[in-house]
Amino acid sequence: MTNDTIGVDISKDHLDAHRMSDGKSQRFDNDKAGHSAFIGWLGLPGARIVYEPTGPYHRAFERRLSDAGFALVKVNPRQARRFAEATGKLAKTDRMDAAMLARMGALLEMEARPVRSLLLNDLKDLHTAREALVKNRTAARNRAKTLNLPILKRHNGERLRQIERQ
Repeated sequence: MTNDTIGVDISKDHLDAHRMSDGKSQRFDNDKAGHSAFIGWLGLPGARIVYEPTGPYHRAFERRLSDAGFALVKVNPRQARRFAEATGKLAKTDRMDAAMLARMGALLEMEARPVRSLLLNDLKDLHTAREALVKNRTAARNRAKTLNLPILKRHNGERLRQIERQ
């Protein structure tokens, strides 16, 4: 059972958190020390943590809080924006985003879900990297058909060989 809802806006360098029960907000670094400070600010597990995934920046946070026993609610960014629009509170700052996420989690009583395994995260990263290589290879092959300068042809050929090796 959760007794409080915490909204967290995650960025590369910071976590902006807002606690519904007392309306307090706090900023933490998005690193191991910051995650520990955040857990200390929360106290004992029991709070529902509501956040939007932000590329790779949420993963270490997610793993650490899950390992500490907190209930995590990952919100689709589009859903969060629609909630903000519906409540007339489009956020202008990270702190306001965190408060909006906390409100959303509390009002909608969103269910926590287990965190995806590290292996699945790694597989997703590998798949994304492969897709990027395939896209780059296609672009280089298409570019090769239009190049006239020998130096550009050579450079493009080297790039294609590099992509193929990867």
